[in-house]
Amino acid sequence: MFIGEYLHTVDEKGRLFIPARLREDLGERFVVTRGLDECLFAFPRPEWDALAAKLRTVPFTRAAGRAFSRILFSGACECELDRQGRTLLPANLRSFAGLEKEAVIIGVSSRLEIWSKDRWEAYLRNAEVSYEDIAEKIGEGPGELDL
Repeated sequence: MFIGEYLHTVDEKGRLFIPARLREDLGERFVVTRGLDECLFAFPRPEWDALAAKLRTVPFTRAAGRAFSRILFSGACECELDRQGRTLLPANLRSFAGLEKEAVIIGVSSRLEIWSKDRWEAYLRNAEVSYEDIAEKIGEGPGELDL
């Protein structure tokens, strides 16, 4: 399970260092793609395969399913770690996420999210204001979440 928040830099070649405590669960080969909220998602291969299997069950006759699958899969690339624990993030994904120099890697249970430092700080400021409201809302539906 991925947890924590880590600040690192993207070098001039577009490589990002992945902290050692995340590398074991991520694996040597993993998938990075466009995420939600203008960040990138990084999935260990088994998690990616499970997500792809779920998306295959969405009827292609549904416009929202087609659009989500197109964006998710067209932006996806298989990445690997070099000997120093870095991965090369493709230019199109760095551009999508606004990654220039500073990046924040956060653990979100089954995936990593890679944010530009500025976007992460802005997101966190906005989300912290409504953190209690969010917790209350996710506990309202079926399968309530008691924290």
